[in-house]
Amino acid sequence: MRKLALSDEILMQVDKPARYIGNELNSVMKDTSQVDIRFAMCFPDVYEIGMSHLGIQILYDMFNRRDDVWCERVYSPWPDLHEIMKKENIPLFGLESQDAIKEFDFIGMTLQYEMCYTNILQILDLAQIPFKSADRDESDPIVIGGGPCSYNPEPIADFFDIFYIGEGEISYDALLNLYKEKKKSGYDRNEFLREASKIPGIYVPSLYTVTYKNDGTIDSFDPIYDDVPKNVKKQVQMDLTDSVYPEAPVVPFIKATQDRIVLEIQRGCIRGCRFCQAGMIYRPNREKGVERLKELAQKLIASTGYEEISLSSLSSSDYAELEELINYLIDICKKKKINISLPSLRIDAFSLDIMQKVQDIKKSSLTFAPEAGTQRLRNVINKGLTVENIMDGSRQAFEGGWNKVKFYFMLGLPTETEEDMRGIPELADQVAMLYYDTVPKEKRNGKCQITISTSFFVPKPFTPFQWAKMYDPSEYLGRAKIVNDHVKEMHNRKSIRYNWHEAYITVLEGILARGDRRISDAILKVYENGGYFDAWSEYFDYDRWLDAFKECGIDPDFYTKRERSLDEIFPWDFIDIGVSKDFMKREWKNALAESVTPNCRMRCSACGAKQFGGGVCYEN
Repeated sequence: MRKLALSDEILMQVDKPARYIGNELNSVMKDTSQVDIRFAMCFPDVYEIGMSHLGIQILYDMFNRRDDVWCERVYSPWPDLHEIMKKENIPLFGLESQDAIKEFDFIGMTLQYEMCYTNILQILDLAQIPFKSADRDESDPIVIGGGPCSYNPEPIADFFDIFYIGEGEISYDALLNLYKEKKKSGYDRNEFLREASKIPGIYVPSLYTVTYKNDGTIDSFDPIYDDVPKNVKKQVQMDLTDSVYPEAPVVPFIKATQDRIVLEIQRGCIRGCRFCQAGMIYRPNREKGVERLKELAQKLIASTGYEEISLSSLSSSDYAELEELINYLIDICKKKKINISLPSLRIDAFSLDIMQKVQDIKKSSLTFAPEAGTQRLRNVINKGLTVENIMDGSRQAFEGGWNKVKFYFMLGLPTETEEDMRGIPELADQVAMLYYDTVPKEKRNGKCQITISTSFFVPKPFTPFQWAKMYDPSEYLGRAKIVNDHVKEMHNRKSIRYNWHEAYITVLEGILARGDRRISDAILKVYENGGYFDAWSEYFDYDRWLDAFKECGIDPDFYTKRERSLDEIFPWDFIDIGVSKDFMKREWKNALAESVTPNCRMRCSACGAKQFGGGVCYEN
């Protein structure tokens, strides 16, 4: 019988003890004496968030298909258990075996959101592993970072031995095989890291040195050895149809944030929104074959028991076989009373036919993302939506029986004016008016409900807006106030609800997103002063961050309020994502000129992603 790492007494003291006991449906159990490598796959946030992450499910499945590897899962303990583990000196453990992860060979962390950076240190601290790579020795696991935040790994470079740049299906086997080989021939940590750096997509921060100019910008970024690559190239899985995909994912004991089957239909995006990091780093757009998706849907329904299936992609409407896939899913889901969720649908490509078919199973609110309130600003961000598209899509939704619509916008975008801010409630008012004009009184399902939400724009690496400046929190809140006040002036104000994001978190996210290695000390200082779970507003303390920056001699304005020059060396410039910096510069200039760039299916814009040899670049 499995021995749990936590006693019954401790489990009774903490919220949701099922987060920590493992043994869920479809979790993988192995004999430690029969494997050569133990891998702890970590998500630096609470169980319910981490269990919803598709990337970890794919890697968990892929690693555990190898007879010589046992991959287990680890999530950030909630603060109630964190305190107990520190007090009782209980080391952080893998869910499957309940063994301490400090005894494992690798700890891999997926980095989805900058505000989880203090939780990286929480995991290392509770695992009883030195925070900094420089302080680890042969007895410590190799700590690997991956995911979207690894595309600027520099603010957390001190804490990781390795970063994996790109999609995990490509180079992990080579890395694990190298490790096995080195273990057999006499393991030397530094020798392994140096050899690992030669594997495509592997970045070892300790093998590079950075120098700075007097103005604080980067002067040089170079490897310290001649045999270490100067640039690290993103790894891309071009054949999604035949790539590994979990057919029996782990099903949590408690309700996860995404409590449903996830069917990944494609990667990448053809649209080229200039603020969107995912749309750039996951180029080129690649589709999974529809027959494989049908087969996966059947297997996932049988192996999980979920009551909902969701399509995963950056823009589901652009999937070429969407109608065939949806019709198939409707046929199999109706019989089993399974709901179909269609996120990431574009308002200008939304099929009334698909809407009406899906609503027969379950109807909920529709979500659209115009991102900006005026056509001028939508052109700046290359959203490619017109008012006509938005009104036509809304009309189709209302005629299809919907009366609840959510709109997502951003405030603080480059070149934004007060007219753009006022355009947000004005657009919502137009849509509400359309509902009352379009749907006869006797056919209305209650009054129209329009929810508008605004986040504050954060410039991200590898986007055309990576040169843009940010503002003080008070400026962001002032912009939200303009929108809020204008909502109250609208004719249909009773049908409009307005929510806005937290400005202080936005500013910090911006510092961490475009930061360099000098930020690491401040992150460590915040954690040492009690900061973690910063992604959760109840635990976020902006003053604690300001104090840490001050103590470490860091000026936050340097990372946020200055607009970068086009010739500045960025901390992430050594990473080759296949999309050229020249393309990004052209798009930044196009944004300032309010010029729209057509999507990838309309016209190739020579971004550079064609070098990967497939996907949308080769459709025609």
